[in-house]
Amino acid sequence: MTPDLPALPDFSNRSFLFVLGSSRPDGNSEILAREAAAHLPAGVPQRWVDLNELSLPDFRDGRHEETGPPTHGTEKLLLEATVGATDVVIVSPLYWYSLSAQAKRYLDHWSGWLNVPGSDFKERMAGGTLWGVTALAHDEHVVAEGLVTSLHHSAAYLRMRFGGVLTGTGSRPGRVRADEAALLRARTFFHTEPPLALFPYEEGVGAGV
Repeated sequence: MTPDLPALPDFSNRSFLFVLGSSRPDGNSEILAREAAAHLPAGVPQRWVDLNELSLPDFRDGRHEETGPPTHGTEKLLLEATVGATDVVIVSPLYWYSLSAQAKRYLDHWSGWLNVPGSDFKERMAGGTLWGVTALAHDEHVVAEGLVTSLHHSAAYLRMRFGGVLTGTGSRPGRVRADEAALLRARTFFHTEPPLALFPYEEGVGAGV
């Protein structure tokens, strides 16, 4: 007798933004992310943005200055794409046990968007879900905990849900395709109901949204 499979979460009104943060095209992290995305239900909107192809300027901290809405075309595009998605997927190789420079620059701009008058960035991100996908040149994936923590705490600050990080082994181009366990995890990676992300000091104390 075949056991009952768990029911899929409700994907109606869901939309996924995949933010590619690799320094090379078709990298292992992207391969793994596309494998996971291929198993989303048909009709779920997907938008893919490659940061390596965009001229996003370095983030400048202007929290204590008069700032207006982003005027740079790339930054405006990314802001609109980010708040317009229910699910944001950061796709980045593990570089020095953290995010790539491209992915980190993108997240740094979130700090600026928090202070754009009328953007309501934090309020609009709350309740959404943050995910991560990373490939690393190591068989012991626990070494990616720094990247996982960075994304988890970012989600906690914005009162988002956190779906975790899909990890795979791959250094040379295409190597992640040989990581059968990672490809198997990719098939059901998005098929969960992620919990609300909480900082460690909030866990067990009934913190609400």
